[in-house]
This record gives sequence, structure tokens and C-alpha cells, in this order.
Amino acid sequence: MTTSHQQPPAPTAAEVEDMTLEQRARLAGELDDVDVVHNQPKWPLSGTRAEKRAERSVALWFVISAVSGLAFLAAFLFWPFQYVAPGEPGYSLYALYTPIVGFTFGLAVLAVGVGVIAYIKKFFPDEVSVQQRHDGASDEVARLTVTAQLVKAGKDTDIARRKLIVRAAGGAAGVLGLGLGIAAVAPLVRNPWKGGDDAALWVTPWKPVNGETVYLRRDTGDPHDISLVRPEDQDPGSMETVFPFRESDRDDEEALVRSLRASDAPVMLIRLRPDQQVVHRSGQENFNYGDYYAFSKICSHLGCPTSLYEAQTNRILCPCHQSQFLATEYARPVFGPATRPLAQLPITVNDEGYLVAKGDFAEPVGPAFWERRYNP
Repeated sequence: MTTSHQQPPAPTAAEVEDMTLEQRARLAGELDDVDVVHNQPKWPLSGTRAEKRAERSVALWFVISAVSGLAFLAAFLFWPFQYVAPGEPGYSLYALYTPIVGFTFGLAVLAVGVGVIAYIKKFFPDEVSVQQRHDGASDEVARLTVTAQLVKAGKDTDIARRKLIVRAAGGAAGVLGLGLGIAAVAPLVRNPWKGGDDAALWVTPWKPVNGETVYLRRDTGDPHDISLVRPEDQDPGSMETVFPFRESDRDDEEALVRSLRASDAPVMLIRLRPDQQVVHRSGQENFNYGDYYAFSKICSHLGCPTSLYEAQTNRILCPCHQSQFLATEYARPVFGPATRPLAQLPITVNDEGYLVAKGDFAEPVGPAFWERRYNP
């Protein structure tokens, strides 16, 4: 013996629009063949001490979220985040920046989640329903009625009269939303004109100061071990990473560390194989020294380090998003998401036989930003 489930005739969308909330919710169950076997409110008697305790326990989680969100905003905006070398004054505060920002933000999100789960467990009715399975997408009437069903479920929990929970949850959501908005927008807002022609986005540590020579040096692991680069140090078809060095920085540990750690300082020094055909970028025909070409290691896509060089194809590879740049054609992009060539550093050899920079990059290194410019 089989039992067939007779589907009630579905009303039109216009008829559904005229129904009350309760009628829509009831219709949603009928259309989905839902039989409510058991539905017991969690708090049959409202206003009891137990109910108030449950309400306060739920609200507490949203308060914790709001306080954590405010702490996250304060840390994100005002905590010292500029790099400080180990052992220097202020290093401890700098080292705590990321853990504090991560902990406060994580706690704010966690508390919201726990609060929502606690509210469902403590105030949603105990319900057991049986539903027949249906295949295919829902029609317009079903979509209209299921919304009413969800609204009615919230109404059945008496959320409207639980002001403490509503205010705490609203505050937590507002603070968390504000924090997410600021965290998303704040790093994008940086005035490239700040500092004029010496703004941080315009210049790099390779810029000459008072006419002082800027040498190309290697990083040996010891900032005080100054290893300058000569043309004969490199074999054809090879690449090494170099950094800026000034004689005035030799006894200045902070300046030595800064030149090695600055995000826009690393440069790839590539020595091409002899007799290779090279295409120069307009205005940069004299930026190379013989077979030696120096390109910024900062990818023009999103700023990752372009650390790989394929000597057989003369391609510079960025491991983050697989952009590839052709070293024999002014490091122009030939594959991947990057759309601009890598910035090229003008180099030459001085009277002592060392490779030196003839000046700073002719353009900002790394990804694009508002009002970016190129000065050949």
C-alpha cells in the first residue's frame, strides 16, 4: 500500500502578495510537503528569570564582539606599525602589531558566530518536521513564501522584544562592518604626492643624495660585510640580486639594514649572453652597461618578488601569479596578469671598476597606483 502526497493547488504570485505573513509561512510548508510533527517554544512563559539569564548570556557574546571590534579598529589605526629593527627602541610594540590586530579581529568574528549559535539554541523553538523530497528548482511562489517562512521563524523567537540582544547584536555588526570597511579601504589610500618629488612612492633607496655614488652590493647575510659588484664577477647568462650602497652608510648600521630591507631596493642584475638581440625601451637606450641589465625585482602586477631567471629563454618569472617578463626586450610582460614592464635601473661602471647606479628608476617600481607617472 502506498501513500500519495497530493500537492495543493498553487496560488498565483499576485495572490501570495495579498496574504499575511502567517498565511505565507503556512503556504510555504504546504507547497513543500512539510509536516510539522512537533513545535515547542523554548520559553512558554515569557519574562522568567531563566529566560532573562539566557538573553543576557547571548547579548554578552555580541558585547564581546563589539568591544573586540573597537580594539581592532584602535590597533589597526593607532598601533605603531612602521618597521623597527630587532634590538631598537620600539621593537616590542612593532612586533605585537600583527598578533594584536589578528587576535582582536578574530575574536570579534568568533564572538558574533558564537552569539548567533547561542541565540538559535536558546530561543528557537524545538521543532521536528518531515518533508517530502522534490527535484528541480523552486518556482516564484515558493521563493515568495519561503521568505515569509524565515521571517516568521524569527518572529516566533520574540526577537522584537529582546531589546538587549538586538542592541548588542546591532552594535557588534556595526563595529565589525566598520572595521572591515576601514581595513579594506585604508591600505589603498596613500597620497603619492606626499613629500613632493621625494615622496616614498616616487623614489627608492637608489636615488643619489648630494651627488654621492650609489654602488651595487650583494647581501652576504652581514650588513657590515660590503661586497661590491664588478662586471667580471658574473658569468654570461646569469643573474644575482643587488642592493644600493653609499660610502656614507658604511658605519651606519641602521642605514645599512634599511638599504637591504627596503621593499623597493632589490634589483636583478642580469648579464645576457654575448651577441643576443636586444630591444630597448624608448628613452632607456643607455640604461644598460654592455651585456648588463638591472631590473627591479618588484613585480609590476601586485608587488611580489620576481626571483626567477630562465637563462635559456631570457625570461624573468614571478612565482606568485606566473607573470613572465622578457629580459631582452626591456623586461616587458609576455605572459601572465602583469601589463607593464619591470622598472629598469640605469647602471654604468665607475673609475674604480665597480658597477654603480647612474640615477634612480625613471618610474615608480611595483604595482600601479593613482597618478602614477613615467619620467624617461
